[in-house]
Amino acid sequence: MDRGIIRKAAAAALLAGAAMPALAQLYLNPAAPVAKRAQDLVHRMTLDEKVHQMQNAAPAIPRLGVPSYEYWNEALHGVARGGEATIFPQAIGMAATWDKPLLHAEGETIGVEGRARYNEAQRAGNHDRYFGLTFWAPNINIFRDPRWGRGQETLGEDPYLTGVLATEFVQGIQGDDPHYLQAIATPKHFAVHSGPEPLRHGFNVDPSPRDLNETYLPAFRRTVVDGHAHSLMCSYNAIGGKPACANPELLGDTLRHDWGFDGFVTSDCGAIDDITTGHHFTKTNAEGAAMAVKAGTDTACAFKDEYLDLAQSVKQGLITESTLDTSLERLFTARIRLGMFDPAANVPFSRIPIGVNHTMAHRELALRAARESIVLLKNDGILPLATKAQRIAVVGPSATSLIALEGNYKGTPTAPVLPIDGLEKAFGAGRIAYAQGAPFVDTVALPVPRTVFGQGLRATFYNGTKFEGPVVATRVDRQVDFDWNAAAPAPGVDPNAFSVRWTGTISAPAPGDYSFEIADRRCDPSADKENYTLEIEGEDAFRASSTCEDFGQPRKAIKVHFADTSPHRFTFSYSHQSPRFSAGVTLAWNAPGDALLDEAVRTARDADVVVAFVGLVPWLEGEEMPVHIPGFNGGDRTSLALPEAQLKLIDGVAATGKPLVIVLETGSAVALGSTGQKAGAILQAWYGGERGGQAIGEVLSGAVNPSGRLPVTFYTSVDQLPPFGDYAMAGRTYRYFAGKPEYPFGHGLSYTRFQYSGLKLGTAKVAAGKPQLVRVNVRNAGKRAGDEVVQLYLSTPARPGAPLRSLKGFERVHLKPGETRTVRFALSPRDLALADADGRMRVSPAGYRLWIGGGQPASGAPGVDGSFNTVGTVTLPR
Repeated sequence: MDRGIIRKAAAAALLAGAAMPALAQLYLNPAAPVAKRAQDLVHRMTLDEKVHQMQNAAPAIPRLGVPSYEYWNEALHGVARGGEATIFPQAIGMAATWDKPLLHAEGETIGVEGRARYNEAQRAGNHDRYFGLTFWAPNINIFRDPRWGRGQETLGEDPYLTGVLATEFVQGIQGDDPHYLQAIATPKHFAVHSGPEPLRHGFNVDPSPRDLNETYLPAFRRTVVDGHAHSLMCSYNAIGGKPACANPELLGDTLRHDWGFDGFVTSDCGAIDDITTGHHFTKTNAEGAAMAVKAGTDTACAFKDEYLDLAQSVKQGLITESTLDTSLERLFTARIRLGMFDPAANVPFSRIPIGVNHTMAHRELALRAARESIVLLKNDGILPLATKAQRIAVVGPSATSLIALEGNYKGTPTAPVLPIDGLEKAFGAGRIAYAQGAPFVDTVALPVPRTVFGQGLRATFYNGTKFEGPVVATRVDRQVDFDWNAAAPAPGVDPNAFSVRWTGTISAPAPGDYSFEIADRRCDPSADKENYTLEIEGEDAFRASSTCEDFGQPRKAIKVHFADTSPHRFTFSYSHQSPRFSAGVTLAWNAPGDALLDEAVRTARDADVVVAFVGLVPWLEGEEMPVHIPGFNGGDRTSLALPEAQLKLIDGVAATGKPLVIVLETGSAVALGSTGQKAGAILQAWYGGERGGQAIGEVLSGAVNPSGRLPVTFYTSVDQLPPFGDYAMAGRTYRYFAGKPEYPFGHGLSYTRFQYSGLKLGTAKVAAGKPQLVRVNVRNAGKRAGDEVVQLYLSTPARPGAPLRSLKGFERVHLKPGETRTVRFALSPRDLALADADGRMRVSPAGYRLWIGGGQPASGAPGVDGSFNTVGTVTLPR
């Protein structure tokens, strides 16, 4: 044992006015069993200390040398909300890669960068939220309905794809050290949770045992049993009438008994309060909190200090203190396994320096992910554009949108590549002409486009909020749309308190009335102070002051009438002050729709080809949002169609007769219908992360061969779907949907062609409980190197109620022109099992049809099929 470490802890305790801890304390002995150490520490705490340790923001206990710790940390597609970090494509985009090693590498990058940030924060005495090691990711709820706004956070609609990719992600985050965890992953939200967002705090789901065990639970089971996730988050909704975070069958019988989970469970934020106020399952929070702990929820993400009432619960006889101890021992087992009570020399991850955060290698990994995530939905031969286009008209609101790259639950981008910048790099700036063309939706302001600012705006930065003192930094910005959360806007600028003034000229695309506003959606409502001044020649100055309390509400605006399109002097001043460093500002506008559309049509007429960037943004689809406009409700969507303003844009530029390419940036499926028929090619680019724009440019130019595959079904409209609130799987996802989609799950085109041959099965009759071996040859029959995603599907046509088909294997392979590779699969007994009426997974006598190809059978993808039978019966462990 490192006596110096213990002496330092003891000295800290004395300074805090507490008694010195004895050197014999078992919990400080790295050589002792972890369970015994956790038990020893918990038994030294008072009841009041215990209940405080069961909140996400656990305070220090100086007399025991226990530092404060914040369990709430985010890392959905990169370490989030704490400053500069590598930003991968949004989770749904990562799912579109179908790349197992890549998901593992993403998780490993998150684990390393999270450790680097934690180590640096500890040296600075920073124990704040988002600087810890317990990451609340991945989101592995099944994306059962494309209307769910948070579906972008998931890994798609299929339980097998989701489970396999999530397990790689979890293992990458947690590391492979035999004694210590690099960080902790937290699969969420357990379970049967996927909207509607406005109903989530009181919604009850009553799935059939078959749907529960064939669709909603398998990904969670795989991340726990195979991935050894050390934490799990329970969901807001109730299941079978019992709130998920107070559901002993779910958390006790299934999670801990059947799956052997030995980690800790955290509630979703406010879910403990929901037991009483949302589900009305108990009369008081003391009852609800006690019920949650007894069911197995160990810590509460609390908005109202829900678990502090546990002291009262004990006094009322609702729960025993020893039951609290069980939860606390799980929590401190995690902290001990993270190395928080051991000498740094013992913990290999404690030596990770801050210099590994957002390295060039990590940025290149994000670029690889963005490239692999892009799905070529349609191509009549117009792509790649490299030798076919001379002048390219780029139109559409997402071409210059930062948030359309970032997604939600993200880190801070320090050098994001917007799509317009990616195209200028790929084709040369002289070949690109840009026009915004349309807003995302008619009623929501969007960033003022760079085209109105001439040669750009001169930005002058000062430390402090008064625009005084020496100039710290200057530069030229093409537009005002920035995310600076926990990051300095420029070298030498204090992220805690600074001011910046942009000066230049502004030219309207047409005479008319324009409305400007400040979209500070990235601010922290609890702490930030933002002040703005906007001055445009010929108009009165607009001044606004905000503390972010009106976050999500209609913004103050200035109406400006432009009588002409000549340049007008422009000044925009912004100051920021916050102890949490959350900063970011977007100068947005509502421009006359005809003015934007006419400009786009003129630009298209002067070009040889048009690339239209359209889609959605996370400020329209997302988590429980105050958005209630046509097509969107509370974060969810009510329509799958592209918003009307963007449809008009596509129709307008298509009417010029110029060849058209559509690039969709969305977090979910969009139905283009007849509008999509007007395009020669369509790319699905998701929310592509920090290098997403570069990847788009490379795919359009042919420098990169597209290889993404859809992890969700693109339906033609909501008319093909059951009601949103119906959780029965009948008619949902490719496994149960018998209709014709716009684009099927697993679909994705390439600039080359692949052929399949030589299918060979291990046996024609598989004994129940035994595996089935499969192999197939895949050949690149084209003239370009490319990646094929080999997909294996099983169906059991004679089984009533069984899925139409189910993915049971996939491999991404890179093939040179003319190269052939043999791909092998081993189908496990669980891959061959189906749930009975009671939800038990069984392998029974049945005839199986097998398909291996570049997509689903009958989708037009190349592939081969076969068949085999299972004999005998075996019931698998739950």
